[in-house]
Amino acid sequence: MTDRTVRAPEPARISAPTLPYLPRTPKTYHPNIGLIGCGGIAPYHLRAYKTRGYKVVALCDIDPARADGLQAQYFPEAKVYTDYQEVLRRPDIEVVDVATHPGIRVEMVSSAIEAGKHVLSQKPFAMDLDVGEKLCDMAERREVKLAVNQNGRWAPHFAYLREAIALGLIGKPIAAHLACHWDHNWTAGTAFDAIKHLILFDFGIHWYDILGCFLPGLAPARVYASTTSAAGQKAKPSLLAQVAVEYDSAQASIAFDGSTRFGRRDSTIVVGTDGTIDSDGPDLHRQTVTLHTPQGSASPELEGEWFTNGFEGAMGELLCAIEENREPFNSGRDNLKGLAICFAAVESAETHQPVAPGSVRRLTAL
Repeated sequence: MTDRTVRAPEPARISAPTLPYLPRTPKTYHPNIGLIGCGGIAPYHLRAYKTRGYKVVALCDIDPARADGLQAQYFPEAKVYTDYQEVLRRPDIEVVDVATHPGIRVEMVSSAIEAGKHVLSQKPFAMDLDVGEKLCDMAERREVKLAVNQNGRWAPHFAYLREAIALGLIGKPIAAHLACHWDHNWTAGTAFDAIKHLILFDFGIHWYDILGCFLPGLAPARVYASTTSAAGQKAKPSLLAQVAVEYDSAQASIAFDGSTRFGRRDSTIVVGTDGTIDSDGPDLHRQTVTLHTPQGSASPELEGEWFTNGFEGAMGELLCAIEENREPFNSGRDNLKGLAICFAAVESAETHQPVAPGSVRRLTAL
């Protein structure tokens, strides 16, 4: 057999293009914001809003001590409530951030929309695609904006990749492959132990959403997913999962190795007809992006990290959309695409069969 392998020449190093990947802030629109739900994720929301100068005037939680603690730390002038309906009755509050757990989220989002409030909902904003569509229809009828806190879209490396792809810098995308090698055993002994598909659902929801940004305009035809427990893992749910997504002219895969004790790594590669862009690093906050084109390869110096840019970006985009009277980039309707892949992945893992996104309307196997 003749060895036809040829060493590729070293690509020329070129300057990285400047792209608008950083979170936006509205020019003049500075509404009063109410936060409903003061659990573990709430401090990240409030820290981002305080950094951006947003006005949070109400904090609501059934446990007033949690709201009081966040009030003292971030927004001392905000008023504390235990009944979210009191927040919705305030005419001076225009935007509501719903950061509760999924089981009670739909009712709160629906009530906020009916009260005429713009809404940023924690993900997933619905556990049923039909319910999600009704919430989107309701928001349109009430002429308010419904956005979802898919904060991964503003993680610096993901945001730079999606902007490069949107601008056509790699041509038409034909493949996207994402691999996460990290240790999720910290969930052992917590409430997360009760979620059967912890990785495919609770963790993986970020990655299904970002696929829509990396393969824009392409409709997934089939999803195949599987899970298994890792030898020696401490958490109860299976921490190893893999997802393959088929498109008519492209393919995608996601590997979740959630019991990686040593040598943790997170990598992404998107291949296009005219170039490739990839990102790699020891975790989701420290990443090096490289754009490969016929002109050469370039690596931008990125600013920020996921839990800074992400929460600033999700709310900032909603406020900019309100100011500019357009649909937010992270709208509820757009988020339904990622949810359809998520539901299909969970169903596939249960049945060991490929599943068409959209055919599973309600997520039941958690």
